[in-house]
Amino acid sequence: MTTEFKALNIAVLTVSDSRTEADDKSGAALSERLQQAGHKLADKRIVPDNIYQIRAALSEWIADANIDAVISTGGTGVTGRDGTPEAVSVLLDKTIEGFGELFRALSYEEIDTSTIQSRAISGVANGTYIFCLPGSTGACRTAWDKIIIKQLDLRTMPCNLAMLIPRLLEK
Repeated sequence: MTTEFKALNIAVLTVSDSRTEADDKSGAALSERLQQAGHKLADKRIVPDNIYQIRAALSEWIADANIDAVISTGGTGVTGRDGTPEAVSVLLDKTIEGFGELFRALSYEEIDTSTIQSRAISGVANGTYIFCLPGSTGACRTAWDKIIIKQLDLRTMPCNLAMLIPRLLEK
């Protein structure tokens, strides 16, 4: 039995005090990759490194039953302005610990021990998958190409996150 591909509605959030649509390479790379994979870009925004503005954008998408996943880029480092994990973690119903662990393991192959500076996280909020990635375009490519594309594809076996979407809101 072959499972057919199902396009998901995915929103992209860039967290940055300095990026604009004209120079948001990471958000553009994610938007391009998800559409090339057959998914739909449901929305794309840029918000400053401000936990409340991050939460506001995410909360809107989490409340929208038509959004299946959100991928954010930026704000996962360790500087004073990096607050994406803190903004997002309180919104999550469940965390997906393995995502950050696997991302850092894969990233280690590319940037060696600098990967410890990434606080990439993932989880589920109101039936919506959330993936928080570093702001570098390379990190976004790594996360999408080596993890997210497969987990949001029903054809990935033995299992994937996409197949669980109908069950995420079970009580």
